[in-house]
Amino acid sequence: MKLLRDTWLTFQYEAGRLVRRPSYIAISLLQPITYLLLFTPFLKSVMGATTYGDAYRIYVPSLYCALGVFSGLFAGFGLIAAIREGVIGRLRVTPLSRVGLLLGREFVFVGLIGFQALVIAVVAVIFGLRVPVLNLLLALALLAMMVVIGVSVSYILAIFVPNMNVLVNVTNGVTEPIALLAGVLIPLSVAPLWVRDIALWNPFAWGANGMRAVFQGNLGAPVVWEAGAILAGLAAVAVVAASRLFTREIA
Repeated sequence: MKLLRDTWLTFQYEAGRLVRRPSYIAISLLQPITYLLLFTPFLKSVMGATTYGDAYRIYVPSLYCALGVFSGLFAGFGLIAAIREGVIGRLRVTPLSRVGLLLGREFVFVGLIGFQALVIAVVAVIFGLRVPVLNLLLALALLAMMVVIGVSVSYILAIFVPNMNVLVNVTNGVTEPIALLAGVLIPLSVAPLWVRDIALWNPFAWGANGMRAVFQGNLGAPVVWEAGAILAGLAAVAVVAASRLFTREIA
């Protein structure tokens, strides 16, 4: 119970700081909305989709995956900034558990990216996307696990590489191949066989394929539950690893 309470208190504190910066939330939506509106026509031509609704069912999961990869794996910069600003130091002297302190911060990212995903879905629906609410919720659940993995890995990198200039290069070196091998721009179905074979080792590719099946209405497709199992297992491992490192280094 204490862990849940500490996680909730940390979440409230961090969410309150975020809500007081609405411009940041608005700016974070600018790029995905732009890609949604401008890149989908190109994808429609490449993939041979007959309608924009079909194109959005292909591309919206890709955008969700991009949010999970880039927003999640760049979260470590916020942790470094919080440490330098003394935010973590002030919370460290409180009775809050270190694990609750970490999880509360991670769930704020889950909430923020979930909100962005909902806005993207609403815009896509206006322009022709049709997806049942249950399917959308399942896609958001897969996205949430991807975010947890990305944020946990980013926090681990931030603790090991506390220099922002170095961390930028490290994070870019990690995110770019992961994003490309997840098919965030063009689905992997059009990629060479050797690229698809490498992508089998990328959990974000499984997440993107699972969400794409969900948006196509194939809830019972094997890739959906396979993606869920892979992402859930890796999310648990990533959270445990990040929690132990965070507890040791921020104690």
